[in-house]
Amino acid sequence: MNVSNERKLAAQATALGNSASAVALPELEEMTRSSSALVRRLAASALGKLAGIVPSAPAVRALQPLLTDTHPQVRQYAAKALGAYGAHAEDALDDLRDLYCSPAEKDYVKRSVVAAGKTIREAMRIQAAQVVHHCRRCRAAVAADEYARSTKAFQRVFCDHCFDEVYLDRRNFETKVELHKTIRAKDGTLVQSDGEHRIADYLSHANIAFRYDERFRILNGYAIRPDFYLPELDLYIEYWGMDTADYKIGMLKKQKLYQQQGKQLVSIYRKDKALIGAILDSKLKPHAAVD
Repeated sequence: MNVSNERKLAAQATALGNSASAVALPELEEMTRSSSALVRRLAASALGKLAGIVPSAPAVRALQPLLTDTHPQVRQYAAKALGAYGAHAEDALDDLRDLYCSPAEKDYVKRSVVAAGKTIREAMRIQAAQVVHHCRRCRAAVAADEYARSTKAFQRVFCDHCFDEVYLDRRNFETKVELHKTIRAKDGTLVQSDGEHRIADYLSHANIAFRYDERFRILNGYAIRPDFYLPELDLYIEYWGMDTADYKIGMLKKQKLYQQQGKQLVSIYRKDKALIGAILDSKLKPHAAVD
C-alpha cells in the first residue's frame, strides 16, 4: 500500500471512530483486514470508540483476529477495544489469556490485555449477579454495557447520558488543541512548537516509535496528555515550552504524578531547545539503542 492511500484510510478510520454512527461498522470491519498495520490499529481503536453504538457481536468478531496480528500495537488496540464491549467479549477471554501468557509479548500489550480482561470479567459479573454500579456524575444506576463503555474510555463509571456529555467536553478540548498543531515534522506529524518539532524529528531519525499528544492516557485513575509516549520503552517525553506562573504550577503537578506512578519521564525545557539531540542521546541510550 502506498503512503498516500495509507494516510487516506487512516484518516477515514479515525473519522469513522468519531462519527458515533452504527453505519460505520462494515467499513471498519473491512479495515481490520487491511495490509497496513496503521490502518488495522486505527480500525481497532475506532471499533472500541463505537462500543454501545454498533452491534456488539460482529464488532467483537472483527476484533478477535487482531489479537494475533503481527504488529504489537495492533494487538494492543484490539485488546483495549474488546474491553469496551464488556460481557459481549466473553469469547475473547481465552485469546487475551494466551496473549498475556506469551513470553515474547510486549509489556505494554500485556498491560492493555490485563485491563481489558478485568473489564470484561467485571461486566460479566455485573450481568450475572446484577451488581449495581452508579454514575459518578448523576448517581444513576449503570447497566453492564454502560460500565464497560465508560471504564474503557475514561476509567470512570458513567451512564450513557453523562458519558456523552463528558465525551463532548473532551472532544471540544481536543479540537482546540488540534487547531494549535501547525508545524509539520519530517514524518508528517503535526506538532505545536519548534521544540516538539525537533523532538519528533529526532525520534523519527533514530527509528524510535512514538505517539504524539495521545489522548488522555490514564495513570492510576488520573488523565494526562503527554507530549510524547514511546510505547516500546514505556517512556514519556514532555517539552515544557512556556514560562508563565500557571504553566509552571501545572508542570510541577504533572511531573509529580509521573513520579508517584513510577513512570519514566524525560523533561526538556525551552532553554534546552538547542541541545535536544544531545539530551535525548543521553536520556534514551540507557533504554534503547539510539543511532
